Amino acid sequence: MEYSDILCEKADGLLTITLNRPDRMNAFTYGMRDELLDAFDRADADDDVRAVIITGAGRAFCAGADLAGDGESLKGETPDAPFRDGGGMVTLRMFDLNKPIIAAFNGAAAGIGATLCLAADVRIAASHAKFGFVFTRRGVVLESCAAWFLPRIVGMPQALRWAVSGALFPAAEALRHGLVSELVEAQELLPRAREICRELTADTSAVSVALVRRMLWQMAGADHPMEAHRMESALFGAMGKSPDAAEGVASFFEKRPPAFPMRPSRDMPDTARFFAAPDYEDES
Repeated sequence: MEYSDILCEKADGLLTITLNRPDRMNAFTYGMRDELLDAFDRADADDDVRAVIITGAGRAFCAGADLAGDGESLKGETPDAPFRDGGGMVTLRMFDLNKPIIAAFNGAAAGIGATLCLAADVRIAASHAKFGFVFTRRGVVLESCAAWFLPRIVGMPQALRWAVSGALFPAAEALRHGLVSELVEAQELLPRAREICRELTADTSAVSVALVRRMLWQMAGADHPMEAHRMESALFGAMGKSPDAAEGVASFFEKRPPAFPMRPSRDMPDTARFFAAPDYEDES
């Protein structure tokens, strides 16, 4: 698949995905949705990719859905068919990814620009960036699974305040409430994102990383810690007997960096009973 709305660059074990419609402030399109889904599929299939960075070209991260044509995009890809949220499709794919994701907000992130990366593992922003869950000001509602992710990240009171008002707010406010974890100057944004990727992936098992990020998200909505106990018992038991565990222990005693042999594309333990996604059923 050739890309026109995004750019992909792989270097040093990192895949950098750049939303690339700077003339439209990287406004989201159905084409961008399809390209992002393909890029994440490729990232999961490529064991040389240890982490993914997503950012934007130009002065914005993403100004929201492309409203060209009097907002026709809000009516759906096929207006006479049941609507399915494209941003939610991308966010669900990010949720399922076997690689950590770092979102680097280089500028304005409004609407889907603010919700698209709620499934990222780390979110950082340029100090001049602005955010806005502006849906109520456009006569629509939350998307990209934000109703699930946002209150888990910032708490229900703050999620309500931002989402109900639809107001824009500065990066400092996003930092104060935990939507992003760091603010940096614009020229340091991507170098810092790459540094975080190295912190997450250096000396770690790629399979363990894939499992841990999914385990934490999966248990975010669990009813009782027994659910975590069951899952952890099964997956710890599987990994404890694995070649990666043997290498981790050996490297510890030999005081050397580990060389983990397992690869997420082929060596994941059976997680179907824990990570299987419900089928999508249209409720319209």
